[in-house]
Amino acid sequence: MTKLLAAVEDVFPLSTSPLVQCITNEITCESMANALLYIDAKPVMADDAREFPAFFQQTDSLLLNLGHISPQREANIFEASRFAKKNHKPTVIDVVGLAASPLRQEMALQLMKQPPEVVKGNISEMRALCQLESHGRGVDGSSLDQSEEALVELTDALKSLAAEYPQTTFLATGAVDVVVNQTEACLLKNGVAELDCFTGTGDIVGAMIAAVLGIGLETFPAVIAAVSYFNCCGERAKELVPEGLADFRQATLNQLSVLMKQEWEKQVKGQMV
Repeated sequence: MTKLLAAVEDVFPLSTSPLVQCITNEITCESMANALLYIDAKPVMADDAREFPAFFQQTDSLLLNLGHISPQREANIFEASRFAKKNHKPTVIDVVGLAASPLRQEMALQLMKQPPEVVKGNISEMRALCQLESHGRGVDGSSLDQSEEALVELTDALKSLAAEYPQTTFLATGAVDVVVNQTEACLLKNGVAELDCFTGTGDIVGAMIAAVLGIGLETFPAVIAAVSYFNCCGERAKELVPEGLADFRQATLNQLSVLMKQEWEKQVKGQMV
């Protein structure tokens, strides 16, 4: 627990305002951009490859979200990944929908060759990435993949994957979040069930991870800090708004700019494994 607290200490408020380039889906684009602003990061949603030479001179990190795929979007995602590697920009890949789509699985495997600093998805998506049985439907994870036995199985599989990709940290989000790299693994236990009931929560977490990487934090603690902070915001929102999902959503987003002014890190729950 001491190591987890050290990982999240003094991350929020951010020490600088990193410029985060997000190539993402239209459904959550606005929520993601505002969430970055709420934590004092700066979003740019430029996804036209013709602009990459200019933007990659300015951006501090990159988020690639697979939530909306088309032939042109696929080409732009791969081109952005190449630019990020060339310009040494930390990259987060969010494998949205991978459990349902062989195309997205193949894209993720190709993108991992760069390699990115972080690959994230919900637990069902990350089980599919690890070639484990997955009960995900569409872009949603399944509670069937979140038993204690399933979490142990996934953690072991992610450790094997991290051995193949030693520069990458893997995050599987769910009721318990699993964070794994080549040498470390932890389970994070903050959050409330209502966070699974409004769209874009995972996308926002991906953007927040990219923002924390953009200030120069090491990858493993960056992932822990971003996930824990967002989940603690959800917990506080549930205290303030016990009923009504629309109001809960607004309260969660509002807490992104509020909770950092309090001793939020004392709420972090989890363990190294």
